[in-house]
Amino acid sequence: MSNNRSVLFIDSGMGGLPYCVDFSKNNPIEEVCYLADTQNFPYGPREKEELTSILILLTEKLLKTVNPKLIVLACNTATISALASLRLRFPELPFVGTVPALKPAAKVSGSGKVGVLGTERTIEDIRSLNLVDAACEIYGIAAPELVEFVERRFDKADENEKKQTAKKYIELFRAECVDSLVLGCTHFLFLLEEFRQEAAPDIAVFDSLEGITKRVEFLLDENKGALRAEKGFQPSHRLILTSENADSLWQDRARMMGFKLNLLSKI
Repeated sequence: MSNNRSVLFIDSGMGGLPYCVDFSKNNPIEEVCYLADTQNFPYGPREKEELTSILILLTEKLLKTVNPKLIVLACNTATISALASLRLRFPELPFVGTVPALKPAAKVSGSGKVGVLGTERTIEDIRSLNLVDAACEIYGIAAPELVEFVERRFDKADENEKKQTAKKYIELFRAECVDSLVLGCTHFLFLLEEFRQEAAPDIAVFDSLEGITKRVEFLLDENKGALRAEKGFQPSHRLILTSENADSLWQDRARMMGFKLNLLSKI
């Protein structure tokens, strides 16, 4: 049995790209498609009902155009807001959500104080996820400006600017005696090394990258690998934008990833 349809990753911009790339690197014969919902960027400030409606409409269109075999919500905010509704609306389609890696962070915390850096929606709803014991204290910082930095400036920023950007958040968490920090927004993984360098040696930094890749692989391997691509399949990866603005920045990103750039309206 084989299935050469794509594994589709969705985020409001470039934030979910590390998840898409990591999965593709570990599963080179699988077709991969990345949907950058540039028209609705950013997801962070949106109300749950609004974001859920956006993602349902997007999924309906993507089922007709891309016809994915599995969808990854490569966005903590989208997952918290819409994952349950999407699974109810599309029961035959497997969805994988992205949530902050609070359990492993809490496990290694000596102080019991875990920091979470995320969007407004993620920080507001972090307790409702029930991902850690109530005894663990969560100190959250909403950083919508960091999402904008990654989306708009990361490609042009030098190493010092990236380092200083990460440092100012680490100093805030360090002042609160946090010893485990979770990057609760996929955009922030672009600064993962900078966060780890600035946090060492007293703060451990966690993300959900490896866990998401393993979860997708698990679902593909279910039922004797019914969703796996056939051996020898040659994938042709696509990067899709929802807006009409396929500017040079996105063209460069697609070229660096080896992806074909498309507009959703023209598929």
